[in-house]
Amino acid sequence: MKFTRIAAALLATVAIAGCTGTPMKTRSYTPDQYTVIGHSEGKATGIMLFNVIPIQQNTRFIRAQNAAIQAKGGDALINTQVQEKWFWAWVLNGYTTTVSGDVIKLNK
Repeated sequence: MKFTRIAAALLATVAIAGCTGTPMKTRSYTPDQYTVIGHSEGKATGIMLFNVIPIQQNTRFIRAQNAAIQAKGGDALINTQVQEKWFWAWVLNGYTTTVSGDVIKLNK
């Protein structure tokens, strides 16, 4: 009985911890603070194994945003758009996030 309670508490803790993610942060800039380099997009995929075990799921928005910025060698992204697509397989669900926008280089 004691083992069952400990196992249930451990499982609940793992499930709650797996449901947290890093927020995708965007800032506002005035046009005199930057130069627009060009439009870019980045993609990142996360998987839910057995529909309960997240694999690179919680950071996919940040990874997609960083990929879009790095593709043009910029500092930040403005006019941001976020799209998601999902796919299904026998033992997993996959989620692909696409972040696009205008990459800017900040004036120093």
